Formats: sequence, C-alpha cells, structure tokens
Amino acid sequence: MKESMFDIEEELKKLPPNPGVYIMHDKHDTIIYVGKAINLNRRVHSYFRTSTKKTAKIQKMVSQIERFEYIVTDSELEALVLENNLIKEHRPKYNTMLKDDKTYPYIKVTMGEAFPRLVFSRTMKKDRSKYFGPYTSAGKVKDTMELLNKLFCLRTCRKSLPKDIGKDRPCLNYHMKQCCAPCAGKISQEEYRKQVEGALEFLNGSYGPVIKSLEENMSRAAEAMDFEEAIRYRELINSVKAVAQKQKITESDQEDKDIIAMASDDKDAVMQVFFVRGGKLIGREHFYMTNVSEISGGEIFENFIKQFYAGTPYLPRTIMLQEEIGDKELIEQWLSERKGTRVYIVVPKIGSKEKLVLLAAKNAEMVLSKDKERIKREEGRTIGAVKEIASAIGLEKADRIEAFDISNISGFQNVGSMVVYEKGKPHRSDYRKFRIKSVDGPDDYGCMREVLTRRFLHGLEEKKQYREKQMDEAFGSFTKFPDLLLMDGGKGQVNIAKEVLESLHMDIPVCGMVKDDHHRTRGLYFENREIPIEKDSEGFKLITRIQDEAHRFAIEYHRSLRRNESVHSVLDDIKGVGPAKRKALMRHFKSIEDIKKAQVEELMEAPEIPRKLAEEIYSFFHSDTPLRD
Repeated sequence: MKESMFDIEEELKKLPPNPGVYIMHDKHDTIIYVGKAINLNRRVHSYFRTSTKKTAKIQKMVSQIERFEYIVTDSELEALVLENNLIKEHRPKYNTMLKDDKTYPYIKVTMGEAFPRLVFSRTMKKDRSKYFGPYTSAGKVKDTMELLNKLFCLRTCRKSLPKDIGKDRPCLNYHMKQCCAPCAGKISQEEYRKQVEGALEFLNGSYGPVIKSLEENMSRAAEAMDFEEAIRYRELINSVKAVAQKQKITESDQEDKDIIAMASDDKDAVMQVFFVRGGKLIGREHFYMTNVSEISGGEIFENFIKQFYAGTPYLPRTIMLQEEIGDKELIEQWLSERKGTRVYIVVPKIGSKEKLVLLAAKNAEMVLSKDKERIKREEGRTIGAVKEIASAIGLEKADRIEAFDISNISGFQNVGSMVVYEKGKPHRSDYRKFRIKSVDGPDDYGCMREVLTRRFLHGLEEKKQYREKQMDEAFGSFTKFPDLLLMDGGKGQVNIAKEVLESLHMDIPVCGMVKDDHHRTRGLYFENREIPIEKDSEGFKLITRIQDEAHRFAIEYHRSLRRNESVHSVLDDIKGVGPAKRKALMRHFKSIEDIKKAQVEELMEAPEIPRKLAEEIYSFFHSDTPLRD
C-alpha cells in the first residue's frame, strides 16, 4: 500500500482566511464530509485542535480524515450553494442527509400551443406554459387531469395543430363526448380557448361556476327524460366536489407558503411539510433525515431546507418553521435569488400560523412513532424504481435483477462479476465472482459467454439435484433465477446473453445498460432498440447504481487477484513465509521495495518475524551480499 504524501499539518498552514467549502477524504479517498465556512482557515483548524470540544460523531469523523481539500469562493452565499451541490453529488456519510430527494408532480397547461393541453410534469421550465402544483400524489394529478379533460372536452393527443387539422378523423374521445375534436375542425381556436380558460379557473380554485353549470345541465337532461346524460352530469358533479373538498382553506391572505415541522429520536428525524398554495392546503409530505444524533434542531432544519429547496422547481413566498435557524439571512438571500423575488423564513409565535406549525409537528410525531418502519420499507427509490424499469420495458415485474460485468487489463486475469438486486436493494449474499477459465486475451464477449453459461448451467443442475432430493430449492447458491438480466453494454452483450439462454432453453428478458461517450449511464437497450428513460427518474438512478455496482465488484475482484499474484510471486517463494507472516511484513513495511531494502534487525521489528526468518528473507533478496551484524 502506497504511503500517503499528504501532510495535514503542512496543509493546514496553507489555508486562506476566505469563505469557501472544505472537503474531507478518508484513506480510500472517499469524501466523508463537506462543509462551508466564512473563514476556511479558522473552521478547518478547529477539527484538528485538541482543545476544541467535539461530539462523538465529529471525533469519529476526524479519526478517519486522511486528507482534505478546499475551494475558495467570493462570498458565503456562493459557499452555501457549492456546499449543497457537493453534498447532493457525493452524499458523504457524515453529513446530515435528506433521504428522499423527491420531485413533485405538476399540471402543465401548454399555453404556447394554439390548442393547449393538460400535461403531467415533474419539472417547471421557463416556457409559455402555466404550471399548477406541486401535488404530493401523482395519482391525484392524473385524476384531476382526467376530470378536467371530461369537463372541458380538452384534447389529449400530441398532434401539431393547426397544421394537422383535417388530416385524420376524430378519435374515440370525441365520440365519447370527452374531446371537442379540434383536430377535425369541430371547434374554432377562440371557442377552444374559452374551454381552456374554464379549466384554468378550476385549477385556481374556482369550483362554484363549474358545479352550477353542471347542475343546470343535469336538470335539463332530466327534464328531457335523458337519464343517461343526467347520470353522467351527476357523476361529474360528485368528482368536482371530491376534488374541491381536498382543497382546504387555511389562510385568507392567499399566499403560497410551506410549513415545516419536525419530530426526532436518537437516530432519525421526520420532517413534515405542509404545502399551501393560494391560501389552500393542497397536500403534505414527510421526509426522513439521517445522521441527526448530537445535532441541534436548528441545524437539522437548516440542512433540510438547503437540500430540499435545491431540488424543488417551485419556491413559495414564505417558509414557516418550528424553530429558528442559524444562517437565516444567508439562506433567505439564496432562496430569493433562486426564486427571483423575496423569500421569507419565519417562526410564527401566535395565531393561526402557529397552529399550522403545531399541526405539522403533531403529524411528524405520528409518522415517527407509528409509521416509521412502514415508510422506510416503501421508500420510492427501491420498489418504485423497479416498477418504473419494468413498466418501461413492458414487464409485469422485475423483483430480482441480475447484472453482469467483465474486468481485465489487456487480457490479464479475466474476471466476471454478478450482482443481484431484489426489490431495488442490493442482495449481496447472492453476489458471485467468476475467474475466467476458457478465454485468453481481451475477449469480453467470450468472457461474458463463459460467465453466463456457468451461472445458469450451475443453477439448472442445482435445481435438478434439489428436486431429486426433495429439498427446498431456496437453499441453493444459484437456484434463484432473475426476472431481468442487465448486461454492461449494448447490442453485442445482449446478443451473447440471448444465445446462452437459448442454448439452455431458458426465457429471461435481457437488457443492455448503455453508456454515453463520457462513460455515464445513458439508458437501456431492449428488443433491438434503446428505451428512453427520464434521467431524473428513480428507475434511471437505480439502473445507474446497478451498473456502477457491477463494475465496482468486477474491478475489486480483479484488483484482489492482481494483488495476490504480485505478492505470491515474491514473498511466498521465501522458505518459512506463509500467509500470516506475509501479511505481517506487508502491514509493517507497506511495500515489497521497503522489505528488500530492510536489514535483518529492521526485519525483526515486524510482528512474528524471528531472527532466523529475518536472515532467510534478507538472503533471499541479497544473495550476493553478505549479512551485516
């Protein structure tokens, strides 16, 4: 192992007294903590002063720091933004982390089109469209859109209008009285716009005119003995009332605000957020924060705000908190710059606003005490992500996913890896390593063919043995087969997998994990085409994690073999040096070169190395040099 050239004491002397961000690394060069400071010199020094009182968590972190780096900024605000970006990118283990990085659904009205549509969206763009939300449930968004399309007969197609008017006959929605068919010229642009304005009024909370109009239509239909039509209007009225009931009036000021409260124990904190839009409580959501022990409530709120509002496309005018935060003015400035107008952070002490905060806190406590384990099991980035992937490629389920990768350096020591994810989580006990036996040289296709053949042939043989012995197949090492195979690569790797499966008369869906020119995950290759998956979706993130894990596992195994090979070639050839003494020598001297340079007395300083063996080692490396006393 190469000794680190980083001298912490020397590097501390170089720290400037400027604002910026500092980044702590461990011995594996993994980022374990990111922080900001108005004075880098003073802040970073504080971690290494023995006189500075530290919490147990900070002490543990400091003990793992092997090196640090820093980035100077022009202001504390710039440092805050950079800190947040780095935390989201690297997710250091000692930073307090927001576990759910959700993007909320919006209803997008495409006002830039001649005949606008209602579109489901998880992002807000600076276009000519109008956005309504955020909503906390994708199901509620879709239900509302379906209702509005029925009420106002809006189109749902993606045709380019008016260019495509008259090219096709009206679709089924027109005949079901759920679309006014602008595509066929059945309604003018002006008349259609009036329908859209009605939908916009509804989304803004004006339900009365809609209900009144529907009731009048229902009465007319009943008088005309058209009971089928009357029933249709009655159902629409009930749907409108159901949506209206969900929009609870909370304030008369018509402001947009988020209300945030917290409940915590010694490990986790639950952050409860109430979303108030136009004076109406449109929904609520909770989030789990990790690494909250020995951290004050104000710090937890501060960390949550920075991480949550860095990822949400919409910012309210007011954020109401349960307690004060330290960098209030700075964070207000950052949020205001992001929004483009002033954002206020307040802690209400009296009246209805305080009651709303207390209500949010009560909800947080209920989640923490009653629903904690259930919520954790249902976190969307696992099960939800799996469902996204399955849906994208048309599978009913993909509960068990196996991914394969090959590693070699110029054909040296070819190895394969198999990683397993069950319901979106790594199932490490089922990971498998393969040392390639039949392929010499850099032939990834040949290596992959061997790995897959060995994996599935072994599984089939195990299944047969367990059936013959009337034993449960679940105890086998290879008996569980995947719902989906993921190959590191595109068309070539997928075809190899299909060939192997066909030769064994097995039918398992196979996808390739395609990378772009920068070696980053781009998407899935399935059934001879690349499947588009939104890059901000949980499904895409899961694919990326699986691909990275398969690659890491293969590389790790390959490195271990190379390491063992290089050590064996030297130390294992010395009489009296076995695995234990070899490890003792390497731990003490760090490298083969240092062992070669060592004299007998120096060799004896290593644990478990007596004089006779030390002389043997010295003679091995210095056969032409006499021993020195």
